Amino acid sequence: MNPADPTIAPSLRSWVESANAADSHFPIQNLPYGVFKPSASADARVGVAIGDQILDLARLEQTGLLRTPRPLFATGSLNAFMAAGRETWRSVRGQLGTLLAADTATLRDDAAARAQALVPQAGATLLLPVEIPGYTDFYSSKEHATNVGALFRDPKNALLPNWLEIPIGYNGRASSVVVSGTPVRRPNGQIKLPNQERPVFSPCLKLDFELETGFFVGVPNGMAEPVSSDEAESHIFGMVLLNDWSARDIQAWEYVPLGPFNSKGFATTISPWVVTMDALAPFRTRQPRQEPEPLPYLRHDGQHAFDIQLEVSLRPQGRDQASSIARTNFKHMYWTMAQQLAHHTVSGCNTRVGDLMGSGTISGPDAGSYGSLLELTGNGKHPVDIGGATRAFIEDGDEVILTGWCQGDGYRVGFGSCAGTILPALPQP
Repeated sequence: MNPADPTIAPSLRSWVESANAADSHFPIQNLPYGVFKPSASADARVGVAIGDQILDLARLEQTGLLRTPRPLFATGSLNAFMAAGRETWRSVRGQLGTLLAADTATLRDDAAARAQALVPQAGATLLLPVEIPGYTDFYSSKEHATNVGALFRDPKNALLPNWLEIPIGYNGRASSVVVSGTPVRRPNGQIKLPNQERPVFSPCLKLDFELETGFFVGVPNGMAEPVSSDEAESHIFGMVLLNDWSARDIQAWEYVPLGPFNSKGFATTISPWVVTMDALAPFRTRQPRQEPEPLPYLRHDGQHAFDIQLEVSLRPQGRDQASSIARTNFKHMYWTMAQQLAHHTVSGCNTRVGDLMGSGTISGPDAGSYGSLLELTGNGKHPVDIGGATRAFIEDGDEVILTGWCQGDGYRVGFGSCAGTILPALPQP
């Protein structure tokens, strides 16, 4: 990425005091982008999270405090900014880092300009940050794939032969990707009960979360123009947290022979702030050893994993506090984002600005680091404790909350939260 970027220096501080707290997800080293409304009647525009505030980039652009090649931020999505390319991304990041630095007086000492440019996050409405033309979900955690294979197939042969050769994925539904905080309706569908010959139509009985991250394509490729693994990260704008809600009982009946359909298409939740690859650069680490060695088009040199700590919490309806039920780390992922994008395009498939790619469920090496209830409970056989109650799968009224952050020297680069509450299924037709 850009290790010379001055905005990632650990010693850098902002005049926005809340950004300097050691546990803030949004210090000056982060500067993630999102789309928001400062009030219910206002137009949507692009902003950057800084501490507990949002810096209104549309306002800065209008007043000339932020220089861009053309108006990019008075809009309801990040797509125009992403389409402007990497030079513009880095120019804007550099300008914002300077404006927000503790020793820059431009906004710090101008109360009127500051009042117009800063919006408290608590009073704003956060929107889906990107217009998403396509969504692909991968299956790239070796631990997760092994756990699922052991549950549903022979534990001695949990991984299918192709899993260690290619990043497995499927095309999902971009139309049902929603922003954190959007309620999710329990799906109805066909379920095959073990004691019945034919399926029944029923609300999902085994509703689950999937702890994932996602990345957005910022630089597209054309048809028949594959992206190499070495070049892939230069096409990625940034990352979000992602919960690919899963109806396990609907999935078990439908997924053979063609894969998930109604069990996945009803909702996918993402966090509202897109953390850029430049902000994540200090947290690179080496990916797990891949054996056998991948085919040449999937090989890349250097460090392509990222040290992102992840946590899942569940809050039952009526409770004030959520209970942590899993902790893991993105660095455990077997297949990297670069390899996922390279494999996605190797056949000649084109991508578009705003395409979303999900990592697949992220599970670690021990039971407390599994990224789904399917794994945590052994397909419902061993319910997890949530502070005096238990859950085999998600119940109506439950809120599931994903959080994630990279730990720096005295600061964090965080993603905020990715949350959704389950509503009861609609009446059956």
